[in-house]
Amino acid sequence: MSGSNAAAGPDAPGAMLPLLGADRRCIAFFAEVADFDATNPAAHTLEAGVRLASGASLDQFARSGSGDAFCFVGEGGEERPVVYVSLDGEADLLALGLPELVRLCLVAPWWRDAPGKTAEELRSVADELREDLPDLDQRRDRAARALGLDPAELPSEAAALARLAELARGPVAADCLVVGHGGEVLDSLFGTSPFPP
Repeated sequence: MSGSNAAAGPDAPGAMLPLLGADRRCIAFFAEVADFDATNPAAHTLEAGVRLASGASLDQFARSGSGDAFCFVGEGGEERPVVYVSLDGEADLLALGLPELVRLCLVAPWWRDAPGKTAEELRSVADELREDLPDLDQRRDRAARALGLDPAELPSEAAALARLAELARGPVAADCLVVGHGGEVLDSLFGTSPFPP
């Protein structure tokens, strides 16, 4: 990666997605730790019939190892809302733009495990991840810097999860309802009480 890409900053239009799929430091964290693989966006396609209830476009740009989809909502660039669509028939709004999703993944790469867990259980999940990956913090910091982010300025885990819960219950989520191939609205990934207080 050239220094000029990172110098553009994380909020520059179109700045993040190419780095997430090509920069080895980003891949080592996002694809290998956060289960957010953007290495070949053109190869990612949603299951036939999966769409937004609103009729807006739903464009997959990354996937998890299991095949779950990260999708942009509507027209535009990386500033668009991001929806996660699970192969288990669940979906939810994750972020208002790729930069917000990236920050969530950097500080809480285990965010999928958060719904229904207590703060103590979440700490245990994070501790287990650190035991499995002793270089987790170094990988995170290298990926953040590659994207032009200062690791010291990332939100806390609690703040990122609170924002995720706020979005899941907020007005934008109503515009991001995903319909499955059978015409049914997919269940909420986070449920009615997604995170611990």
